[in-house]
Amino acid sequence: MMVTIILACEAAFWIAAATGLLLRYVARWRQASTVVLAMVPLIDVALVTAVAIDVYNGAAVTGVHRLAGIYLGWTVVFGKSTIAWLDGWFAYKFAGAPRPEKKPKEGPEAMQNEIKSFVKWLMAAGIAIAVCFGLSVTVADATQATELRGVLQPLLLITIVWFLTGPAWVKGKTEAKK
Repeated sequence: MMVTIILACEAAFWIAAATGLLLRYVARWRQASTVVLAMVPLIDVALVTAVAIDVYNGAAVTGVHRLAGIYLGWTVVFGKSTIAWLDGWFAYKFAGAPRPEKKPKEGPEAMQNEIKSFVKWLMAAGIAIAVCFGLSVTVADATQATELRGVLQPLLLITIVWFLTGPAWVKGKTEAKK
């Protein structure tokens, strides 16, 4: 059931983003677009509420429940920039705006982008921890709480991989060119 809810929330995010941008650039209804895009955080509220209810009702906590916390952290931190990125492409395709610039793959600007992205990931991971630990002390029993706190292991793995394939990789490429 939780997998379906997470997938529905992910689909709802993309549907809301696309609808908002289509309203803005195709229908030229900027105000309606703003309203639709402003409702995106409600999707996150629905997800956390569903997880809280599921845990409260005694569901065995699995990786899917922890994934909901990670998803929430991701959308809170990266949702706005994802929509801004989409907005740039929609403006280019439908409103005659210039093509969005590609991000540099090496050099100081690339390093700055990677560090910024990594710091954003750390914030998203912090939100995931806060959500999972918050649920562990508010709606979970002892066994569920232990499972919810297990979010630390995948977050640590993601963080290490992100660092190695992001800032460390770009730094290595930049130094190799010197």
